[in-house]
Amino acid sequence: MITDKYLIREQNASLVLNTIIEHQPISRADIASYTQLNKATVSSIITDLIEKELIFESGIGESSSIGGRKPIYLTFNAYAGLALAVDVGYNYVSLMVAYLDGTTIHSQKIKQTIDATTIIPSIVGIIKQVIPSLPHTPHSIVGLSVAIHGIVVDNNIQFSPFYDTQGTQIYDALSQEFSFPIYIENEANLAALGEYTFRVQEDNVISVSIHSGIGVGIVQDKVLQTGAHGHSGEIGHTILYRDGIPCACGNNGCLEKYASNKAIYDAYASHKGQPDVNSDVITKSLTEHDEFTLNLLEEKAAELAIGLNTLIMLYDPEVVIINSSIYKKNPQYLKVLQKNLKSAFTRDVSLTISTLEDEATLFGGISVVTSQFLNLPSLKFFKTKAG
Repeated sequence: MITDKYLIREQNASLVLNTIIEHQPISRADIASYTQLNKATVSSIITDLIEKELIFESGIGESSSIGGRKPIYLTFNAYAGLALAVDVGYNYVSLMVAYLDGTTIHSQKIKQTIDATTIIPSIVGIIKQVIPSLPHTPHSIVGLSVAIHGIVVDNNIQFSPFYDTQGTQIYDALSQEFSFPIYIENEANLAALGEYTFRVQEDNVISVSIHSGIGVGIVQDKVLQTGAHGHSGEIGHTILYRDGIPCACGNNGCLEKYASNKAIYDAYASHKGQPDVNSDVITKSLTEHDEFTLNLLEEKAAELAIGLNTLIMLYDPEVVIINSSIYKKNPQYLKVLQKNLKSAFTRDVSLTISTLEDEATLFGGISVVTSQFLNLPSLKFFKTKAG
């Protein structure tokens, strides 16, 4: 029974804190109204949250038309702690440090070939370099999220086609280096959380990360979907052509071998005999109306649309967010995607390009750390309509 009381108290505290975050500044009376908790319970929880420096009294409102006490407004203390997020690409490590509401105070990216011998020193090094310069906060660093471009289950890397970290216990190694909580997560899942928490107001969101591969993060009814084995959203490894190009996952003809940014770069480099192709090279070629590049992008957008159609049929999202440097620099190809989404089921789905871009994953990491620290399963800090 004692456990039940503590559990109820904890759930009520989470409800009150989430209400403050979503409706701040807000009075105690309005919190009671939103949560349907009695005023004594709300008052007790508010006292605890103020003592923990998670909220503060931020001002006095006007009395109601019938008089009475002026309401005291409460606001979430975004500066109560610091969240760290790291994104580990196949040839880079990025770091973001932010306050609890996603306000960025430091970001950094270093070039580094990632493998089993370099991944841990690279993460530890970039974090230890910045820690001495971080501002003081009541709760200091509340956690670190590490984004892996591959399948992650229970803080362990199961598979990555981009770097070999087999047998590397990243979670254990980082836990020995740092005293704050560590979370190892899939890159595309974090990108979806970044969009969901800091960009859009919708509760059913799909984020499509198109880089060297194609990964998808799915937020459905405010909950990130990861699946029983961490494979949910691996649309890049669905088969587009049965006897197609071999993929590192073991299949042939995977979507990402045809419609990823890397697939576009490789096709362009092969045809033009030009090394070091990137989104700027593709964009320049498109602006010059190069026939090969124009046809290439039309073809790749049509192939990508097949994968998007599958996602929409399976998950019925409100919004699909495309995170790709090629589509960001050439937004006209969003219309090509839309043209190839012909089903009646896709008409009410908003298709848009990410404004968070490469930082979506890092913002998702900030979201994970903050959610865990505050014991809030779903966070919304910045609400705008997608599209």
